Amino acid sequence: MASIRQNKVSSLLQKELATFFQRESKTYFGGALISVTVVRVSSDLSVAKVYLSIFARENREEIFRFVDSQTAQIRYHLGKVIGKQLRIIPELHFYYDDSLDYAEKIDNLLK
Repeated sequence: MASIRQNKVSSLLQKELATFFQRESKTYFGGALISVTVVRVSSDLSVAKVYLSIFARENREEIFRFVDSQTAQIRYHLGKVIGKQLRIIPELHFYYDDSLDYAEKIDNLLK
């Protein structure tokens, strides 16, 4: 069960990361749409698990690997944006969220 503070921090991180990916999509990610589906923060607020959905026809794995390699720069950007609201900017761990792919697969099977 997440505390109220964890929920507030996770929603703040989700909002700011979504804004970052929307703004920098064309520059860094070749115009691919990257959606932040879920952010889960540890109880001490030092680690955040960020689940991403990548909407691109090809190169999903390559885009995800690039995002994962840019973790330090993304965390630095978060520090500049929300540094006054949090004492410690959480360490980011990115995970690929394949729930939409799974739902599409099930939908195709049912048709």
